[in-house]
Amino acid sequence: MTTDPGSPSGPDDEGFPAALSDADDGRTALRMERRLAHPPQRVWDAITRPAQLARWFPSEVSVELRPGGEIGFHFPGDPGPGPAMTGRVTDADEPRLFAFTWGEDHLRWEIAPDGANGSVLTLVHTFGDRFGAASFASGWQVCVTALAQVLAGGPVDAARDTSGALHEAYLARFGELTRGGVEETAEGGTRLRLERQLVRPAGAVWDRLTGGAEPSAGGPVPPGFTVGTVPAGPVTEVRTSELLAYAWCAGGEVRWELGAGTGHGPRLVLTQTGPRDGFDAAEALAAWRARVAELAAELAGAP
Repeated sequence: MTTDPGSPSGPDDEGFPAALSDADDGRTALRMERRLAHPPQRVWDAITRPAQLARWFPSEVSVELRPGGEIGFHFPGDPGPGPAMTGRVTDADEPRLFAFTWGEDHLRWEIAPDGANGSVLTLVHTFGDRFGAASFASGWQVCVTALAQVLAGGPVDAARDTSGALHEAYLARFGELTRGGVEETAEGGTRLRLERQLVRPAGAVWDRLTGGAEPSAGGPVPPGFTVGTVPAGPVTEVRTSELLAYAWCAGGEVRWELGAGTGHGPRLVLTQTGPRDGFDAAEALAAWRARVAELAAELAGAP
């Protein structure tokens, strides 16, 4: 792993091994690692002292540095004098371990000596939103790149993932998040489901899907919402920038839903339901997976 602070251009470029696993409580654990050319005490100070945290962490932080102590997260523009969010310190073992809750999430920062003057910093982020993992990983890569720059004593110029390319690179690494699945419905039919975090605002996603022509109930389905293997009947339900549904067979429906996401953009949930007989859900899932990947690449500006 390199010790060059560099820029956050890819999951591996700056020494960011990352992996997902199932946490003991049924949630998801994201593990990321970074080698830093600084001893553990310097790294400890940078991840626990509010003045240094403010230069690389996603928010300003106030903290009682003891197990059970309160930690507050202060975001620019928040009304009122108090923190917008609070958590509790779960571990504070200088200079080895700092861990705390952040809302419903848990962050665990471990520092291990590496060589005469280096350290390995390991982050384990535990959360409930598994499909947000690529957003969290790309965000932490930017933050820890900035942390390395703080430790190096230079300016902090780690660029945000404004193109979405870093997000998409992590999503490719966490391939399980893009596979989708097939299940039986309570009514005895079949449903396929794909969920994916997107990297542009919902309005931009909607414009891309509709081609700028606003659909209406009873009207034709814009081509962006279709694949060639699935017939497209009339639109049955539409809410601009939120939902489009249409019939594809008797008793069958395709639904595109854009809901709240992680801040990168909306969360797409695409489902197709139909009768158990005569519905090749595996074939349809492969077609939809390719269509959603194509859409995501367009939105991220990728080839």
